[in-house]
Amino acid sequence: MSSDLQLSLFDNNQSATFQTDSIPANAKIPIPPGTYQNMEQIGDHCNRCYRCELGNTRTHAVIGRGNPQASILIVGEAPGQNEDETGLPFVGRSGQLLDKILESVGLSAETDVFIANVIKCRPPNNRPPTAKEIEACKPYLLEQIRILDPKIILLTGATALKGLLSDKRPISKIRGQWIEWENRLCMPIFHPSYLLRNPSREPETPKWFMWQDMQLIKAKLDELK
Repeated sequence: MSSDLQLSLFDNNQSATFQTDSIPANAKIPIPPGTYQNMEQIGDHCNRCYRCELGNTRTHAVIGRGNPQASILIVGEAPGQNEDETGLPFVGRSGQLLDKILESVGLSAETDVFIANVIKCRPPNNRPPTAKEIEACKPYLLEQIRILDPKIILLTGATALKGLLSDKRPISKIRGQWIEWENRLCMPIFHPSYLLRNPSREPETPKWFMWQDMQLIKAKLDELK
């Protein structure tokens, strides 16, 4: 399903003839704005979803964690083994580092952000999700964004950037830059797993750049309050 078929994110007046129960079974079924009222309803569909083949191998769909009223949404790539087992995003080493990164600028993963992924089911062997899998799952993420209504969206890594904004530029080229999308601010940042592979904190290293980006994000959040 082309993302162009997903109805406008906030236009609840648009109508479509569809069966709600068919959504988890057929990727050709669009998900109109207002289909879901809360994360629990999205979770119900995702846990019985077969819009792509990842439904055949998942243990749990991974919907999100954090504060649904938070002003910041953090979007990751896909669940890994720990996430598949627990049903929660960013709970392994990458998640622990992400929590510490947030704490470094006075933000809490429990109260100040909501964390989700571009796709809700783990790809086998933690491979990157395919374009088909991303397109099948993207309408769920768009509904999450509509419900959460965040002021800021942080896109961790190239898959999140491409999956939501269809932007194929390397993260290294545009990290730390604000991108306006659907009347809100998005910023691409390095994925925590990349920082684990590049632990140096010397100037001009990924961790150093992440620190600069997080200060910009915190300043913008304070400005928007």
